[in-house]
Amino acid sequence: MHQGIIIAGFGGQGIILAGRMICLAAMHEGKHVSHIPSYGAEMRGGTANCSVVVSDEEIASPIVPKPSICIVMNKPSLLKFEARLQEGGLLIYNTTLIDLEPSRSDIEAVPIAANDLAVEAGNIKAANMVVLGLLMKLKPEIAALDSVIAALDNAVSARNKALNAINIEALKLGYS
Repeated sequence: MHQGIIIAGFGGQGIILAGRMICLAAMHEGKHVSHIPSYGAEMRGGTANCSVVVSDEEIASPIVPKPSICIVMNKPSLLKFEARLQEGGLLIYNTTLIDLEPSRSDIEAVPIAANDLAVEAGNIKAANMVVLGLLMKLKPEIAALDSVIAALDNAVSARNKALNAINIEALKLGYS
């Protein structure tokens, strides 16, 4: 198993945290991981993306030029990363902020109203957790949902640990 993943959106959507949680959950299960965050100059409201590799074997390169999975949280990210996704790859996209359909027919495109489900869970900022839950449902070989939930305490900053109950609810909503 070798999955190259790109998660993209704007600063403040928890893009980097989502990538970090995938890595922590997969490491907990004994897998090899890499994580490369990339921020725009503005941090909050600017662009943010991260490259994650999860593999059963040692990772030769952390660079993800042709991801097998893309998670895009806003329209500019869809426009930028859809073309890079490898043929047959998985595209998860947030329909709350993306008002167009992916243009490719050679990929599996899975829509989810991540922001709406995050609000249902208790906080719009948990949209990243919603898409992580969906990813674990669609690609259980990356990590089990329980491993992602267990990663919350290590991934989330001390000041945000009070939101972990909402994050868990959002993960479960995305998974279901």
